[in-house]
Amino acid sequence: MDHMRALRRTFYDRDPRLVGPELLGKVLIRRQGRKTLAARIVEVEAYLGADDPAAHASIGKTARNAVLFGPPGYAYVYFIYGNHYCLNVSCLPDGTPGGILFRALEPLEGISEMYNLRGIEEHADLRKLTSGPGRLAAAFGITRESDNGKDLTSLRSDLYIADDGTPPPRVMVTKRIGITKAADMPLRYIVAGNRFVSGRTTA
Repeated sequence: MDHMRALRRTFYDRDPRLVGPELLGKVLIRRQGRKTLAARIVEVEAYLGADDPAAHASIGKTARNAVLFGPPGYAYVYFIYGNHYCLNVSCLPDGTPGGILFRALEPLEGISEMYNLRGIEEHADLRKLTSGPGRLAAAFGITRESDNGKDLTSLRSDLYIADDGTPPPRVMVTKRIGITKAADMPLRYIVAGNRFVSGRTTA
């Protein structure tokens, strides 16, 4: 995985509706000492900031959501439902909130360690290992305490996003899922036909 090129900050310095579909097919990488975990991004959702009722940034800047108001390309991690973390990346210029939620990954490398971090047996369904925001965060050992605010554009970071040269996938756009506010907005992007996508796969 060391040959991969980390996505530049300029990639994220745009409207989340542009960043989201282009993140599909890219690779999330976690370094854990000598171990490397890697998985392809197959499902994301865009959140648009102050004008999006479902976005954390809609309430204004707080200690919890400050990363979304900062420079683009940084990890925003939050704890939800009292039992799991969710990984996001900040978009748009410094001072303008916006972000992308990672909803599903396709495991590539370090799969045994992902099972270990999830606390499940290796014979369990691989499709469920990183399908869903909470599952993927657990499989990559992502927590707010250790990862919130990390630079996802830096190869020096132990958590970053890279391009391995895979051709762009066919993208399907649907409504966001798992929310009640602004649920009709078509801001969920998935790799069409990918078996690791979470939830429904119809528009």
